[in-house]
Amino acid sequence: MLMRFEPFRELDRITEELLSERRAHSIPVDAYRRGNEFKILLDLPGVDPRLIDVTVEKDVLTVRATRAWVRAEEDQIQMAERPQGDFSRQLFLGESLDREHITATYDNGVLTLTIPVAEEAKPRKVEIARAGDEVHVVTAASIAE
Repeated sequence: MLMRFEPFRELDRITEELLSERRAHSIPVDAYRRGNEFKILLDLPGVDPRLIDVTVEKDVLTVRATRAWVRAEEDQIQMAERPQGDFSRQLFLGESLDREHITATYDNGVLTLTIPVAEEAKPRKVEIARAGDEVHVVTAASIAE
C-alpha cells in the first residue's frame, strides 16, 4: 500500500481538532486490581449522574458524560476555565474480566466501576507430584467402592 504524507496538512488537522469545541474532552482515569476485582476511577466533577452513560461492547468499555453550566442572561463571566460539554473515554477490557457483572457508583465527582475478575482467570493451586510417585486420581466410581 502506498501512502502519501503531507506534514502541513497533518498539522492543520491536529490544530483543528485541538481548537474544535465539538471535540469530546478526555476523562482522567485511575485503574488498579485489588484481590479479585478490577477498579476503574474516572473523574467527572460537576456531572449529573443521570448524564453519565457506561456501555460495554465486546471488549470495549465506553464512558460518556455531559457537563453544562446554565448561565443566566445577566451573568457577567469573569473567568471560565472549567471545560463544559461532552466527555468520553474508551478502555479495552482484557479477557480475564467478567463483563457481565460490572457495577458503577458515583460519589463526590468520581465514577467508580468495579469489574470482577473472571472465575477462570483467578489464581489456583497446582499440585506437584514427585517423580516416580504414583498419582492417585479420585473419581466418583472409586468413591462408591
